[in-house]
Amino acid sequence: MLTGRDDILAEIEARKISAIIRTDDQSVAADAMNAAIKGGFQMVEFTLTTPGAFELISEFRKSNDNLLVGAGTVMTVDQAREAVNAGAQFIVSPICDAEVIVEAKKLSVVSIPGTSTATEMETAHKLGADFVKLFPAPTDIPAYISAILGPMPYLKIFPTNGVDLDNMLDVLRAGAAGVGFVNSLFHPRDLKAGDFTAVQECASIICERLGIL
Repeated sequence: MLTGRDDILAEIEARKISAIIRTDDQSVAADAMNAAIKGGFQMVEFTLTTPGAFELISEFRKSNDNLLVGAGTVMTVDQAREAVNAGAQFIVSPICDAEVIVEAKKLSVVSIPGTSTATEMETAHKLGADFVKLFPAPTDIPAYISAILGPMPYLKIFPTNGVDLDNMLDVLRAGAAGVGFVNSLFHPRDLKAGDFTAVQECASIICERLGIL
């Protein structure tokens, strides 16, 4: 079981790809995420805008000791605490909030705050963030990451928004520490239709492409 913060950090860097679900139906979220796991994903994130997100975090942590489970859209210290109590091993935010970053360290979990500019990334890094989420996505994600890492090679940049099958390898080759998949894995059309086979097939393709890096 992965419980130590350093172990979780190392595993995130090793696994590189995260499945991120955002939907308005708890049952759909569970079925879709199970499909992504069957397709090969070993790191998952439930956004707190999803109904029953804390229950889902707890359920998936208990179901698989080797699975990395995180909470997304964490905006407050209270949400961070509740997420960790539910079993979250990493905390992701769309913004850079100093209190959330500091609290994540106190809770011995990995923090991934949202940042967009070089200044925001450096601020998050100095506050103790383990990774910086690139959000929102620039037009050319690989070029943007390369430009940032030139003078700041110590940053661990983890883009999610804008990452898809077509650019994932270029993003990773540009130096991203990892990438997250949202709509490109959990297409709203597939979720609405309950087509979880399509989700599993997409997950399998993503994992196969990761293997050729």
